[in-house]
Amino acid sequence: MVQPALLAKLEQLPEPLQMEILHYVEFLLDKYTKSLSATTPLKKRKAGLLKGKIWIADDFDAPLEEFKNYT
Repeated sequence: MVQPALLAKLEQLPEPLQMEILHYVEFLLDKYTKSLSATTPLKKRKAGLLKGKIWIADDFDAPLEEFKNYT
């Protein structure tokens, strides 16, 4: 019931004001979708999911050959 009345009023406005209303509606939609995503719970992470797939070299902290002149 609100939509036909809203459209009738909107058609009476000049185009620049219609564009302002469009931008405001887009702002409200963005704000609404952000508030919905903020209320949805995050998925819990499972510890150890990548165990054995990632490794660090034993000499990770050793100085690099390329930088010996600078140290």
